[in-house]
Amino acid sequence: MDFLAVIVAAGSGQRAGPGAAKQWRSLRGKPVARWSLEALLSAGARRVVVVIAPGDEAAAAEAFAGLDGWRLATGGATRDRSVAAGLAALDASSEDIVLVHDAARPLVETRHIDAVVAALADGADGALPALAVADTLKRATAWADVGNPAVTATVERAGLWRAQTPQAFRAGVLAEAYAAWPAAESPTDDAAVVERAGGRIVLTPGDPRLMKLTYPEDFAMAELLAGGVMTTRIGQGFDAHRFGPGDGVWLCGVRIPHDRSLIGHSDADAGLHALTDALLGAIGEGDIGDHFPPSDPRWKGAASSVFLAHAAELIAARGGRVVNVDVTLICERPKIKPHREAMRGRLAELLALPLDRVSVKATTTEAMGFTGREEGLAAQAVASVEMPG
Repeated sequence: MDFLAVIVAAGSGQRAGPGAAKQWRSLRGKPVARWSLEALLSAGARRVVVVIAPGDEAAAAEAFAGLDGWRLATGGATRDRSVAAGLAALDASSEDIVLVHDAARPLVETRHIDAVVAALADGADGALPALAVADTLKRATAWADVGNPAVTATVERAGLWRAQTPQAFRAGVLAEAYAAWPAAESPTDDAAVVERAGGRIVLTPGDPRLMKLTYPEDFAMAELLAGGVMTTRIGQGFDAHRFGPGDGVWLCGVRIPHDRSLIGHSDADAGLHALTDALLGAIGEGDIGDHFPPSDPRWKGAASSVFLAHAAELIAARGGRVVNVDVTLICERPKIKPHREAMRGRLAELLALPLDRVSVKATTTEAMGFTGREEGLAAQAVASVEMPG
């Protein structure tokens, strides 16, 4: 099906809580707005205009990197002005089918798009997905400084529907309806504009997955809906370095004073190296040497936190998350216990994990082997990771 699309992504999203505007936040490793753009392009959109707030050009370029078939337009102070800007940039003929979609509804699928486009072919002036209202509706007073809102009436729910997007129209019909809309009023959706102009709007099956991200708690629900079935993966890693001249060692991102140092191409942090391999192993991405070969001079003396961050980013980019990690350091000296909590804190910081999901332990080999003779130090790590199934 041939169609054009406008994605409205110009809102500030103040109700979504502190941080970046909700359309640029991450959902399963991808910016929220990218989900919609990918879905529309995959469904066959010939051209998509993404309407953004002034100053969001860099955020949009980063969010949509690698995708073709889209362009940007700058939105206005209200949603209807942003839609008008998108339609103007779309350069559509009057008979072109245009879909208008909220970037804050990231879980749109091809079936939703096909349904509203097909409804226009049956003679409707507009089409939108909608869900029948199932809950009892109450009218109440506004939130007060003290106390909860008071119910003033129970509203009849029969015949009421929750409107969603994408909403589909012929470009000429939508443009004429907007031209006739009173300038002093601001519609909450585009179907209302066409309705007021006398157009016939039909409903297609809605979907709870088309929820709109509005409040902070909505993101947790969207993470669950977007993830589908999650599988738990386990990875393990091992690393060892010999001692050489120096006055300290790096272990799990913490520098510990010592009468020797560990020898390695980077900072020789065996704890971080083992943990990096554990994360890479959990997602089948080889080992640390594949990503940061010791022959590459860029990594000479590099902080091993760079390696761990890279592994964590690969997991996040695939929609996964690190669940917990466990590192065991094997040495006679230096003594690990005085520094263990600092190491746990540093790992928790690097992986954005609660402290109770990070374990650092130490053991000796009872003076046996290369660690027992204090020729070197070893580390092993285990990590659990959740990935989309």
